[in-house]
Amino acid sequence: MGSRSVTDAVMLDALGTLVELEPPWVHLAEALGTDADERLIRAVRTEMAYYKAHSQEGRNAASLADLRRRCADVLSRELGRPVDVETLMASIRFRAFPDSLPALTALRDAGLRLVCVSNWDCSLEEVLQRCGLGSAIDAVITSAATGRRKPDPAIFDPALAWAKCAPERALYVGDTPEEDLEAARRAGIPALLIARGGGGDISSLEELVALVGGRRPGAT
Repeated sequence: MGSRSVTDAVMLDALGTLVELEPPWVHLAEALGTDADERLIRAVRTEMAYYKAHSQEGRNAASLADLRRRCADVLSRELGRPVDVETLMASIRFRAFPDSLPALTALRDAGLRLVCVSNWDCSLEEVLQRCGLGSAIDAVITSAATGRRKPDPAIFDPALAWAKCAPERALYVGDTPEEDLEAARRAGIPALLIARGGGGDISSLEELVALVGGRRPGAT
């Protein structure tokens, strides 16, 4: 990564970087009146894998509703009992990491442009709002909106255009080497791996602030 003087925009992944997913099998088991046993956890993980592979198909309200119906069908088939969309969606709850909002606030105060770039459906802005991060992000770019999903570097094209930023003057932060870092590398964007358990380039977004959070020349 270059020095802070050449970083004009910080781009961040969503899941695993800004927000985390509460264990959905816990909430689903409660709703179904059963235990969060191995079969239920396996079924939920199968549904999650299906969603991940198809998230970009939720481009608008109608296609998102269809995607969610298909996810509920996958879960129902794996469990051997019907689970409706409402029950599935109620079990999926996100929360911001404690360091997310303070870091975003500090980075914005330093004059940096902030863009969330994530493999997600069209509901990501709403999710970030519910997690208390919506007003802290300048723009949200999703695979559903672009038709491109990481590690395809083309997902960054609208983010760079919005930020009016050359790739080398941006910085991307994500939690997966095979998707986040690979996509950024192929797009020519410097990138950092965040691993809150250790082993990455940074272990918290507070470290990101220390690296690039100096006040920008001309920032107000």
